[in-house]
Amino acid sequence: MRRPKFWIFIIAWLVLCTASVAPLGTRGQAAPPAPDKLTNQQFWSLSKEWSEEDGVFRSDNLLSNETSFQDIIPLLLKTAKQGRVYMGVGPEQNFTYMAALKPAMAIIVDIRHGNLDVHLMYKALFELSKDRADFVSRLFSRKRPAGLTDKSTADDIFSKYLEAEGSKEMYEANLKAIDDLLVKKHEFPLTAGDLDGIRWAFGNYYQFGPAINYNSSLSANIPPEIIGASGGGFGGNNGVTYASLMMADDGTGQNRSYLANEENFQFIKDLETRNLVVPVVGDFGGEKAIRAVGRYLKGIDATVTAFYLSNVEQFLVQDGKWNTFCASTTTLPLDESSSFIRSGRGRNAFGGAGVQNSSTVNMLQELMSCRAR
Repeated sequence: MRRPKFWIFIIAWLVLCTASVAPLGTRGQAAPPAPDKLTNQQFWSLSKEWSEEDGVFRSDNLLSNETSFQDIIPLLLKTAKQGRVYMGVGPEQNFTYMAALKPAMAIIVDIRHGNLDVHLMYKALFELSKDRADFVSRLFSRKRPAGLTDKSTADDIFSKYLEAEGSKEMYEANLKAIDDLLVKKHEFPLTAGDLDGIRWAFGNYYQFGPAINYNSSLSANIPPEIIGASGGGFGGNNGVTYASLMMADDGTGQNRSYLANEENFQFIKDLETRNLVVPVVGDFGGEKAIRAVGRYLKGIDATVTAFYLSNVEQFLVQDGKWNTFCASTTTLPLDESSSFIRSGRGRNAFGGAGVQNSSTVNMLQELMSCRAR
């Protein structure tokens, strides 16, 4: 007669034990799976909820000026795990890292609201374009040259587009298509500032074409306030153009840019179409954006595969904010394969390093000092 009570006790004990090991942030409920896609409302809500006030950086950053950012990819692929969450900062170089790491979701955090607008522009262009040649045509408002196919190399594509002339008619039609897709199809409540930011960024890609460099926009006109740039040509361009970045290789002869082949492009297009590249306005040295992302990722039982920092840590150290960044980053769900991706010499770099010499380091080891506090 006592045996049923005994089994009731055992079952109750097992239930309590299971609850006690529930993932952080989901105690008392099962963690939902990582999303296969986000609805338009979910995408916009996450972007807005995680974002902070618009901040200021030293330049517009409409494209990377890092000539060797692909070089770290072969080493990174030895430890990185696919199907996880990628985090990054800045514009198009993130697409190349994403194409290599194959994340299930990507979150781009940048202090400038203008970077969010640039990524909304890119989102629309990916969705509107059927292939790489079509995408480059729309991005720079140039007529598609004859002979380009899905087998064309990045060198083939950009050598022809470098010779193509910009079209004001294409620019205006493409800008309207971008605005319509974001506002009418996705029903994102873009502000006048967002539309102005998209127009200004897209206008620079049209004006300078594939030869646009890191400093081109600074001489074009004064950016709208929402871009969040203080100007001044900080960082130089190192002779880097959009075309040269897309035609570069990883140091071993393999081009890994997001426009290197059709597979890379279609992977990013698919993520963007499923609303899984979420742009966020956030200060790495602040206490909101990164921590909000961490809470969400723990809630969906996700893990960060890599966090691309560019050389932002250099400025965090100079401004006395690196410890806050470190503490915030410890709130992200990490494991032994999670990696930082850096440009320059890392967080202790001062002077002379620029943004070259990309490197990667284990995030758990790097953040050990914060975790110990």
